[in-house]
Amino acid sequence: MKSRLFAAFAVLLLLIALPASAEVRYPLTVKDSVGREVIIAAEPKAILLGTGLDLVALSLIHPDPVSLLAGWGGDMKRDPSGLYAAFKEKFPAIEGVPVIGDGITVSFEAVLSLKADLAILANWQASTEAGQQVITFLEQAGVPVVVVDFNDDALKNTAENMRLLGKVLNREEQANAFADFYEARMRRLADRVAAHPEPGPAVFMDGLPNPEKCCFAFGTGGLGAFIAVTGSRNIAEALPRQGGSVSAEFVVGSDPDFYIATGLPDGAYTSFVAGPGVDPQAARAALARIVEAPHLTNLTAVREGRVYGLWNFFNAVPLNIVAAEAFAHWLRPDVFSGVDPAATLKEINERFAAVPFDGAYWIALKGN
Repeated sequence: MKSRLFAAFAVLLLLIALPASAEVRYPLTVKDSVGREVIIAAEPKAILLGTGLDLVALSLIHPDPVSLLAGWGGDMKRDPSGLYAAFKEKFPAIEGVPVIGDGITVSFEAVLSLKADLAILANWQASTEAGQQVITFLEQAGVPVVVVDFNDDALKNTAENMRLLGKVLNREEQANAFADFYEARMRRLADRVAAHPEPGPAVFMDGLPNPEKCCFAFGTGGLGAFIAVTGSRNIAEALPRQGGSVSAEFVVGSDPDFYIATGLPDGAYTSFVAGPGVDPQAARAALARIVEAPHLTNLTAVREGRVYGLWNFFNAVPLNIVAAEAFAHWLRPDVFSGVDPAATLKEINERFAAVPFDGAYWIALKGN
């Protein structure tokens, strides 16, 4: 009996002495989103964010992401995304975080004054000549740089990049939980499309519409990819991947089955409002005014009430799964029965978000 107790006690001591399975061991070598090998010497405590929008990703895996920041790009602070107010309300200390650039470029002088132990840049920053110079400068100063990608092919890359951040920041358990959640919902969409290979409806996606002129159409990249994931057809698929200008005649001649607009909370660049903090009735009223434009009012989509709108920044943050489900729910409700973007956002807020995401992120003209 005594020998059994001793053996059990020895096993218990061994288990206590071992590190938790989710604990990351440093120094750590990772491969970032553009294939660079990066060595992280110790758990990062003072991070530089090249774009403030990547704070959203951090907020899904860390309860106080602002406490990690040594400096950040000023784009979220001055940007029309609408996110800054909610983060400021939850974490007032964000006001004092030094700004190191405008979200496109990074100031060498600002970076020099900060004692950072990690920099996180977006792929679109790192791909520029200025971005490459910043990476070289930071690495020469002993600051490792990790490049993440939440926008180039968002629906493909989001889960992988969340896992990358979780590993780098010693938040693997939280990041893997979010990535698993994300992948399960993406798999559900893919499985439904595979079971229903018949072509979906034709869609016109109008970027930041202006009633006075026509029109920026999303191509097959960016938010345009959210059309394809439902098995539907983008009428602007022949444009360059990032999209481009189309004429009123093109839109009228294509006569899409569905019309989807993108908007911003403060109506910047467009009179359609959508996103954080926006009242649904205000978003719906703005959407109704948009489709009164001469080149839109007689479209089949408008006449038959298949008019929708959503937040323009879904392609820049890991919340994009909510937009993908909204597209599925709108465009092919028979194929995607049971897919509920509101329920998905609610679960994200309850399980992951340090700052709840509230507002009219997506809207239907004829009810939601």
